[in-house]
Amino acid sequence: MSRTTVPAAPSRFSTPLETLQQYAQDVLAHAKKSGASDCEVDVSEGFGQSVSVRCGEVETIEYNRDKGIGVTIYLGQHKGHASTSDFSPAALRETVEAALNIARFTAADVCAGLPEKELLATREQGFADLDLYHPWLLPVEGAIDLATRCEQAAFAVSPQVTNSEGATVSIQEGQFVSANSLGFMGGYPSSRHYLSCSVIAGKDENMQRDDWYSTSRDAQYIASPEAIGDYAARRALARLGARKIKTCKVPVLFEAPLAASLIGNFIHSVSGGSLYRKTTFLADSLGKKVFSKKIQISERPHLRGGMASGYFDSDGVATQDREVVVDGVLQGYFLSVYTARKLGLQTTGNAGGCHNLIVRPGKRDFNGLLKKMGRGLLVTELLGQGVNYVNGDYSRGAAGYWVEGGEIVHAVEEVTIAGNLRDMFRNIAGVGNDVLVRGSKQVGSILVEQMKVAGS
Repeated sequence: MSRTTVPAAPSRFSTPLETLQQYAQDVLAHAKKSGASDCEVDVSEGFGQSVSVRCGEVETIEYNRDKGIGVTIYLGQHKGHASTSDFSPAALRETVEAALNIARFTAADVCAGLPEKELLATREQGFADLDLYHPWLLPVEGAIDLATRCEQAAFAVSPQVTNSEGATVSIQEGQFVSANSLGFMGGYPSSRHYLSCSVIAGKDENMQRDDWYSTSRDAQYIASPEAIGDYAARRALARLGARKIKTCKVPVLFEAPLAASLIGNFIHSVSGGSLYRKTTFLADSLGKKVFSKKIQISERPHLRGGMASGYFDSDGVATQDREVVVDGVLQGYFLSVYTARKLGLQTTGNAGGCHNLIVRPGKRDFNGLLKKMGRGLLVTELLGQGVNYVNGDYSRGAAGYWVEGGEIVHAVEEVTIAGNLRDMFRNIAGVGNDVLVRGSKQVGSILVEQMKVAGS
């Protein structure tokens, strides 16, 4: 897809990052003076603009400016938390006092507390710019123009594109500072922008909708509005004439955007909260085979411009490159300081989630995976939340396309795909090289050897 051409902009934050750092230092000083044994503080500020156009008319124009300070106080192993959006000195002192009072009345938790000091990220390790902040100076009129062009491109594809759920341009920028009483302080600005379009094709009883969007930290890498609108329309048109299929057991190919959700199911299952609560089918799976031997998953926190890059996690712990899955074998969990202590392990630097999780692509592209599948179901939309993480049972409503001889034959709707995540992970027959980067997970389409497809 061609890209959106836009001018960059200077920062539009109302408070310099240095001032946020000073607020954090003031909170830590007051907490120490007030008797806290330890303290951590997060200070943030954000700016956003969102414009939507529907059927050629401006539907919404939204602005947001947010700011806040969160204070966590420790009195030994007693923990209290309070927050405020008021940055005045009096409000900061009152927030510290509120957190202290909460800590006095909470039960002791032997796992509560700051990370070990040697685990914290330091400037000596290098806090080079990760290229995460690209402000976008886009007047409302410019956003309306982009959204209008996007929607018009969709309508121009075919007279069968009869309606629209709208095209949206969104700008989001923020900055934060995290600090604690062990001497850690870090923070940086970041941005995330997107352009989306959702349209409806057909009429009367034969109507279908689909959408597409492009997102990036730097708006110049967002696909052009014409390309996004055109593709959204073609996806909706391709679904016309969708029908049910008979219940069967066949291979299922998850399109790249949905393949990321499968990896998300995996992350949830091997994250600290699920593990220490014993609410996961992958408990005690470290060092064991959980995927097909084809699967290699790496975590790369320091990618320049990455959608989930950072030198430290929400606990202030330094992040590191690591191999999460090698030849299908699980090498590491996703742990924060607290969940690691609950499990008797060490944090993996994943408080707040994963960082640029990369599933190594195979040699086949999307069409190559269709050929490999031969006969089965290509899934392009999932419905519902039918995942039982305790036993791994997986059941989701789905829509997509029936495939015969490695070619798409017709659209499919109103079916349910079912299986067990343990089996699905182990029976992955291929990962495509059609990698789509939209968030923290980078993965191409995933082919699962066999699942139950419930239809008519």
